[in-house]
Amino acid sequence: MALSFKKIGPGLLFAGAAIGVSHLVQSTRAGADFGFGLIWALLLVNIFKYPFFQFGPRYAMATGETLLDGYKKLGKGVLITYFILSFATMFTIQTAVTIVTAGLASTIFGNFISTEIWTVIILSVCFIILTIGKYNFLDRLMKIIIITLTISTIVAVYFAFQGATQSISLQQVFPNALEFGFLIAFMGWMPAPLDISIWHSLWAIEKKKTEQEYSVKSSLFDFNVGYLATIILGLGFLALGALVMFQSGSNFSGKAGEFSNQLISMYTKSLGDWSYIIIGIAAFTTMFSTTLTTLDASPRAMAKTTSLLFGNIIKRSYLFWILLLILGSILIFFFFKSEMGLLIKIATILSFLTAPFYAIINYKLISSHHTPKAWRPSKKLHVLSWIGIVFLIGFGLWYLSIL
Repeated sequence: MALSFKKIGPGLLFAGAAIGVSHLVQSTRAGADFGFGLIWALLLVNIFKYPFFQFGPRYAMATGETLLDGYKKLGKGVLITYFILSFATMFTIQTAVTIVTAGLASTIFGNFISTEIWTVIILSVCFIILTIGKYNFLDRLMKIIIITLTISTIVAVYFAFQGATQSISLQQVFPNALEFGFLIAFMGWMPAPLDISIWHSLWAIEKKKTEQEYSVKSSLFDFNVGYLATIILGLGFLALGALVMFQSGSNFSGKAGEFSNQLISMYTKSLGDWSYIIIGIAAFTTMFSTTLTTLDASPRAMAKTTSLLFGNIIKRSYLFWILLLILGSILIFFFFKSEMGLLIKIATILSFLTAPFYAIINYKLISSHHTPKAWRPSKKLHVLSWIGIVFLIGFGLWYLSIL
């Protein structure tokens, strides 16, 4: 058991990056607005995105290189496209998750410090953790965070079910045309943007450096543990929204501080003041883990991409990109600080619309001669990949057609 737990790492980093805005904000909002009616969307998008996320650690451990190395083998244009897409979205994504984290910190620890200052503090703490502790510390810390998050969320859901005063309906619904934008945003980051598969391949390579027995099989087991955790917690936050907020007549604010106050106060009003610490821990650890892993992964990916495209033109490339990401996120934050809802909507919809690119490229790479034959997808995984690509393209085109 100890050995198995030791081999777990990148899968929980994946979970830490995934379980954030998609769960705390979007899943809770889905439950608040539609009750349990969007469970179908949550499960469907997790099923259809599964192979493309799994191809990240599968390729990394089968070949000993990251997906980015594989993208270059498919053609330099693929890597350039990734670089452009990543640069265009990384600042918005980092700002979106940091805004929510700062709002929660202000609510939980006291608003004697402004949300702006909390943003700087959180990014500074994350920077110190990543530059001093590096990957090994991040690996160990995320195990603690994910276990804490899972326990506190399950406890909150249990008491929410116990305190439910209305009958629970599991009837599924499909949003109308006016609500379709939310459905796309909900699925865009559920469980995460598809480019996290690239981050996962980078983390898997780092894990291999410190854990020689980390193989293809153990990486897939590790990934499945993390992926299952994201699904369970996604359902948990949706259930909390449905049980506590559905048909309450309350609307979420688009401002980070007000949203956080609403979120926690709604839970405590329904579950009791005793639940404040449980909900607070669940909410803050959710967002802090996302902020931390995102701040590590985007610079790590951009440093690798820069090296593959241009050679070592930037010394200490990871440090350069992490500082640039922090600076860019702070600037965007001060510009959009009162528009958290808009920022999240932009980030999530962009992630969904770019998902087919990552799905097709990941599938093409894992099925090609660049991957050892023994670790190419099974027939079932091939079929699931085809259906997933059609699903992502179809919903994306449908959304664009009704804009």
